[in-house]
Amino acid sequence: MPGRCPRLPMWNFSRNMPRELEEIRDGSGILIHMSEIAIVARPDDTSRSLKQQTELILKRNGFTVNETKPDYVLVIGGDGTFIYAVHKYIDQLSTARFFGIHTGTLGFYTDYRDVDYDEFLRTFLSGECTEFSYPILEGITEDSVYYGINEIRVENAARTQNMNVYINGRLFETYRGTGMCVSTQLGSTAYNRSLGGAVIEEGLPLIEMCEMAGIHHNRYRSLKAPFVMNDRNRIVFESESFAGALLGADSDVYPMESVHRLEIGISEEKKVRMLKGRTLSYFERLKSLF
Repeated sequence: MPGRCPRLPMWNFSRNMPRELEEIRDGSGILIHMSEIAIVARPDDTSRSLKQQTELILKRNGFTVNETKPDYVLVIGGDGTFIYAVHKYIDQLSTARFFGIHTGTLGFYTDYRDVDYDEFLRTFLSGECTEFSYPILEGITEDSVYYGINEIRVENAARTQNMNVYINGRLFETYRGTGMCVSTQLGSTAYNRSLGGAVIEEGLPLIEMCEMAGIHHNRYRSLKAPFVMNDRNRIVFESESFAGALLGADSDVYPMESVHRLEIGISEEKKVRMLKGRTLSYFERLKSLF
């Protein structure tokens, strides 16, 4: 459920020193202004400079840097940087909150651009932001679990990939082609869209399965269309051999040589807790990006 981020002392950006800190406590009696932060920045000059400036201001406002187990992760860069940050702290998602600023064009994971830097920090320090939770996909093989904020996919550029597709335990189709992509609502505008998949409106509890270069003729047939479905569904890809195939979880890829079964669905345990300080129209964001 949406929630408020903690109210913190305001940094006066027109002065060189912060105002006096007050003792602000949460319900457990812990000093909120002593929260621990990590800052993840894209490796470019603008992002690095903002990271240094942000770290200095937050330290002066009572925060400490904890790269291992932060309460808040501030992301400076783009959507790719945000996804990287979530994967970096994938084991801290139950406690960490993410708040991002874009140093390029506006993306889907951030509400602020670098020209809005003062407003971005003021919003965070004053607590004028709202927390939202977003689902994450999990991909379960015989011996590993993988997570995707945008998508989890199977792709085989070496040979035609044959696999049976099951939905909720029932055989849906036998697929032949390059691979399959399963995306979240957030990921519907990413790789899924470039495959010809549908864009899913923000807030809808849906996932999407989309083919990659499927083979279709009078002998081999599959759906040949993006399949948007309820996010409670579980999808399984099974094959006698995934030799040459890669399992993709966002930008990370893993060989599937020893895999025969991949189950994909929304994780019940992991969600991304994002802080938002603005109400931006999803449709206006789509227009500005595409």
